[in-house]
Amino acid sequence: MAQPFFGGIHPRDKKAATNKKPIEQLPPPEQVVIPMSLHIGAPCRPCVAVGDHVKVGQLIGEMTAYVSAPIHASISGTVTAVEPRPHFNGMDVLSVVIKNDYEDALHESVKPADHPDSLTSEELVEIVKNAGIVGLGGATFPTHVKISSGIGKVDTVIINASECEPYLTSDHRLLLEYPEEVIGGAKLLARAFHVDKVHVGIEVNKLNAAEILRRKIEEMKAPVVVDALHTRYPQGAEKQLCQSITGRQVPPGQLPAAIGCAVFNVDTTAAIYRAVYQGMPVIRRIVTVSGSGVMEPKNLECRVGTPLNDLLNYCGGVSEKTFKILMGGPMMGNAQYRTDVPVGKCTNGILAFAKDEERTVDNPTCIRCGKCTSVCPMRLQPLFLYMYEQKGMLAELEAGHVTDCIECGACAYICPGRLHLVQAFRTAKQKINAQRAAAKAAAAEKKEG
Repeated sequence: MAQPFFGGIHPRDKKAATNKKPIEQLPPPEQVVIPMSLHIGAPCRPCVAVGDHVKVGQLIGEMTAYVSAPIHASISGTVTAVEPRPHFNGMDVLSVVIKNDYEDALHESVKPADHPDSLTSEELVEIVKNAGIVGLGGATFPTHVKISSGIGKVDTVIINASECEPYLTSDHRLLLEYPEEVIGGAKLLARAFHVDKVHVGIEVNKLNAAEILRRKIEEMKAPVVVDALHTRYPQGAEKQLCQSITGRQVPPGQLPAAIGCAVFNVDTTAAIYRAVYQGMPVIRRIVTVSGSGVMEPKNLECRVGTPLNDLLNYCGGVSEKTFKILMGGPMMGNAQYRTDVPVGKCTNGILAFAKDEERTVDNPTCIRCGKCTSVCPMRLQPLFLYMYEQKGMLAELEAGHVTDCIECGACAYICPGRLHLVQAFRTAKQKINAQRAAAKAAAAEKKEG
């Protein structure tokens, strides 16, 4: 039975433009630009050079640390550059550029596991690591680390099929069109964690997908149950999802593993299935292209490294009145200042806005209404944290648990004064991390001296 979590909001879901549109295959681009940083953790080291010929699924970026994930070629062709290129995070990042030969030749390493139905936990972790699987819901945390660190501690595995952000429907369409991949991946996770069942959390505005999943579960005799959840943002945040399904609350500063839970995005789960049964690493993304500025909203399956321009053009282009393009959803997505940046592993949506979506004001002012506090799912006090950040009061920010902020944007959405709350909290975290790093460096220098 679904449990309520604190706070949350009910924005209009804006999903009607694409939730009934099947996934279309975007033709592979003329070239892909694949950054060596497509995950949380240490960037990869390129293991190919200019002039090399590569095939689909071939390793092109090697891990440089345990918290990292390898990167693979998404097309076959010739490496034309290994150099910094614009990244969707706004910076230039070392990238491998591949010119397409349009043969789509598979690399010999792309092959199914030898005994997929009897893998040990350790063998599955190794396959997941080698396939470069990360949290595809947007977090991009390396999945092999999450699995290996949770074995023996986790008693509840949850598949996040909530997709609670407005506009986004890529996960919904994945559930409708490839349910066997999701359920097959869930079965593998059940075996890895040695649990007797896996929970799939899905909001009640996607009941058609829930019914398809239930039929597929029965057909595959899978140890999986579907939990219908209230439609409420941010239902898909992992800490809130844990509470909704289990009733347990993750303590401040800790992760779901602290209460015996492990949460995986629905596309991540399907990627695990493909890695085991097809041998295919993460080389593609299902992306929702929508918003008032998009001429023909669609759900597209495209290769990692494809320029955003290609997706927008395939959807008929954007309106001349478009004033903002986001990668991701409207609540947690990042605005893009150029459209030649590549699709990454975390790209689940591209939104273009051309109407009345812009609600910023020249002079944002807090009116002390307290609405931000009432909707914060982490039970923080955004109005005070904002004040502290503006005044550079880092000790007070830490005491107020600003690092627990999940940057869901609920506070900014509800704020009548239109304060730039999420941006302030991101800046606060950066300042705190910089202060900690400086203190650590100073302590190390003192010790050496």
